[in-house]
Amino acid sequence: MKITGAKIEGFLRSPDSAARAILVFGPDEGLVRERALRLAQTAVSDLNDPFRVVELTGADLKTDPARLADEAAAMAFGGGARVVRIRQASDQCAPACQSFLELDTPADALVVIDAGDLPPRSKLRKLFETAKNAVSIACYADDMRSLPEVIRETLSRHGLVADRDAMALLTQSLGADRSVTRGELEKLALYMGPGNGDGPRKVHEADARACIGDNAASGIDDVIYSAAGGDAATLETALGRVLSEGVNAVQLVRAAQRHFQRLHMARGLMGGGMNPDQATKSLRPPVMFKLADAFKRQLVLWPENKLTRAFDVLTQAELDCKTTGLPADAICGRVLLTLAQAARAGQRRAR
Repeated sequence: MKITGAKIEGFLRSPDSAARAILVFGPDEGLVRERALRLAQTAVSDLNDPFRVVELTGADLKTDPARLADEAAAMAFGGGARVVRIRQASDQCAPACQSFLELDTPADALVVIDAGDLPPRSKLRKLFETAKNAVSIACYADDMRSLPEVIRETLSRHGLVADRDAMALLTQSLGADRSVTRGELEKLALYMGPGNGDGPRKVHEADARACIGDNAASGIDDVIYSAAGGDAATLETALGRVLSEGVNAVQLVRAAQRHFQRLHMARGLMGGGMNPDQATKSLRPPVMFKLADAFKRQLVLWPENKLTRAFDVLTQAELDCKTTGLPADAICGRVLLTLAQAARAGQRRAR
């Protein structure tokens, strides 16, 4: 059974007792770890307790397929619930998992299995999506709908709230991996220091830049906006700079995905009667003031059908970065140059 969308949060807080095992998988490794930990902690608060928590790997199940059922049926020393965690699972674990799910004997332990980015044809993924007594939860990178909420929730725990420009900067710079996003926001909270108890304190753009790195944030903006704006010369320079500074190619591809998603949202608002200025101002989180004019110009260059195609090629580029074995930097550069050329063609038609 698949758990998706808004149902995920409720399930993470209170897993269905009918599920003998839960598979958490996806390309966002940080989000996979976060959700797997949350699920495990619903049964055992201290996951370092050796009497109530056992960790196995996918390789362990391949070597000894019956061990999953044995561990799930074992009683905790001193009583209490148990957790069986299977780390780094793959399709090689599917036979052991299927045998376990087919058992009629009760299993009191909560079984949580984490895996990487399993394709739709994956045997393990299909097993958990179709079994009535199992659950699968996919973990994908935060987009422009989920990322702002992650930022607000994390900052609010520290008595902080981001202002308009800080939120725009954070959403542009974060989101490639949930654990990295959390880490950067925790670092920002530490930078801001403790409050005085007089209500939420504002995080301004300067605070965010000082903490997450002004050069990296500005460099990502330069790369994405030059690609979407058709400026191939600036793109080449900006791309070389951010890659040399250690920015990950997949992070750039995902930042481009979020940017084109926002362009698509704004084009939809224009289809409802708004002009580019109104559509840009209506986006939440808002476009940073200094980038608003460039964003509005890009709305003219990218009709909705081209935006859909752009998002498709960016999605394929991310997949290629992870699966082909080719240099990720080269794949990233190629797709961004392709987008710049498409924007350039839009400039010629607009004249």
